[in-house]
Amino acid sequence: MEKTLEFPDLLRLIDERSAAFAAAVAAAPSLDARVPTCPDWTLFDLVRHLGEGRRKWAANVAAGPADAPPPQSVWGTPAAPREREALLDWWVASARRLLDALRESGPDRGCWTWWGTSQSPQTTGAAARHQLQEIALHTYDAQITGGAAQPLPTEVALDGVDEFLSTCCATTSAWPHEPATVDYHATEGRSWRLMLSADGARPARLPEPGTAPAADASLRGTAGELVLVMYGRIPADSLKADGDRRLFDQLLAWDPDE
Repeated sequence: MEKTLEFPDLLRLIDERSAAFAAAVAAAPSLDARVPTCPDWTLFDLVRHLGEGRRKWAANVAAGPADAPPPQSVWGTPAAPREREALLDWWVASARRLLDALRESGPDRGCWTWWGTSQSPQTTGAAARHQLQEIALHTYDAQITGGAAQPLPTEVALDGVDEFLSTCCATTSAWPHEPATVDYHATEGRSWRLMLSADGARPARLPEPGTAPAADASLRGTAGELVLVMYGRIPADSLKADGDRRLFDQLLAWDPDE
């Protein structure tokens, strides 16, 4: 079974995706451009959201084990400036603050996370893993706003499918529909199964294709395409889907915390 990305790789990729995000913002025609994948936001709103969020997570990581996130007063968040060059400097400083906090804490220290009941641990390493996916996804959002969307890097995307299933899907909250299994097959040669029942949602990596019983629904595409479907950036119908396709809509609409 393939391992998840090591902590140094997570830090390297966070740095790379942060730079790619800055490049996409710099190349976009206007900070007032609407983000097609987040239609309620302008590009400026996207930068502000990502920068403030990374400063919040830097404070989270620096605080260590906790039962709640630190208050906004300790985030050290100056208002995002409206002028593009200053905004880009603000973003770079936001990403650097997150990386500095992660490096100082190391991968095994505990920290508050919102995914307490998932299969992901409440550690700095798990936080770094999720932060990579947040930055990578919003880099795609910024790129598509400028008309130059690029595929998610393969190593980011492969870990992204696994991370989404473990962090955002795994739960003990009851699945509100008939029990089902959903498979995700990446063309890069990796597959996952999500098992849905009254006991919740439990993901697992699959062995070689064809060695497990058929799922109720399956989706096949590149790992990057699977991640974009999971986060609602592209429709499941844009990929090769088999079985009960309603399951993908039900998954997208499901909020286990409700």
